[in-house]
Amino acid sequence: MSTTIRSKVVKIGNSRGIRIPRTLLEQAGLSNDVEMSVEGNNLIIHPAHSPRQGWEARFKAMAEHGDESLIDLPASTQWDQDEWEW
Repeated sequence: MSTTIRSKVVKIGNSRGIRIPRTLLEQAGLSNDVEMSVEGNNLIIHPAHSPRQGWEARFKAMAEHGDESLIDLPASTQWDQDEWEW
């Protein structure tokens, strides 16, 4: 369902802001952090996503399929053998 509401751009310090009614925020799933971009003459605002969003579920699926092992085996160097101390 599309809702159109008219709003004004207001001055906030040296910037400008738009008051977004709660109904639009709820419909769009916006809360604290958002990402904004411009496409043509449209301002696009969408919920900010976490860089690691969904990782926990993916790791769990990997473990269930037995696909959680390292791709490459650790390689020891001469420095590791001669110089490294715990």
